[in-house]
Amino acid sequence: MNLTLMRLIDEQYLKTPFYGYPKMTKHLRQQGYWVNPKRVSRLMKLMEIQAICPRRRLTIPNSGHKVYPYLLRNVPITRANQVWSADITYVPMNHGFMYLVAILDWFSRYVLSWQISNTLDNIFCLMALDKAFRHGQPEIFNTDQGVQFTSSSFTEQLESAGVKISMDGRGRVFDNIFIERLWRTVKYEDIYLKNYDTVIELDQGLERYFHFYNNERFHQSLDYMTPSQVYYDFQRTTDSDG
Repeated sequence: MNLTLMRLIDEQYLKTPFYGYPKMTKHLRQQGYWVNPKRVSRLMKLMEIQAICPRRRLTIPNSGHKVYPYLLRNVPITRANQVWSADITYVPMNHGFMYLVAILDWFSRYVLSWQISNTLDNIFCLMALDKAFRHGQPEIFNTDQGVQFTSSSFTEQLESAGVKISMDGRGRVFDNIFIERLWRTVKYEDIYLKNYDTVIELDQGLERYFHFYNNERFHQSLDYMTPSQVYYDFQRTTDSDG
């Protein structure tokens, strides 16, 4: 029952991210699931989601971790590798769930790397960061204030590479709007359609989807080019100018 409820919560949250647990409880009851608000609140916390409003985030940093200011307010995004961002989302499966982290280039919408995990430790985030650095490195790296991203092992890897660290304001999900849009796209175009049974199937399916997303899927916001075209064409132009 919990997995069914989490799937329904996840689908509704993409449509109405301003729903907290009281409205989400009302929605589930309208779907025929008589659940109490405490249960819905617990499931939303497990999924690491909350209503978009100016309040404390559920993914808060460890009290000993440094929190960095948000550096991107009113900053024009004009080039590849100017800003990367990372985020974690809940991924429903037929017989369980996983967590997915992705790192995205803001200018091109190119997914530089991704990784799945059955826990919310920061190991899979570090693995994704290592993979992303194979493409180069950004000027600014933006995340939320979750413990995975405020950990010293994560921030020190960025700082040692000379990358400026930016973090969303508390409760300001839209500070990282491009990757929030990515989650909606991935879930509606792949995860909800495929209903993966096993972790292996999920991993293989996401590998196929992200290849499609980067190299074949046209984006209206990119003048109907693919993220790969925009990301690598910009780098080639920069190299030839240099």
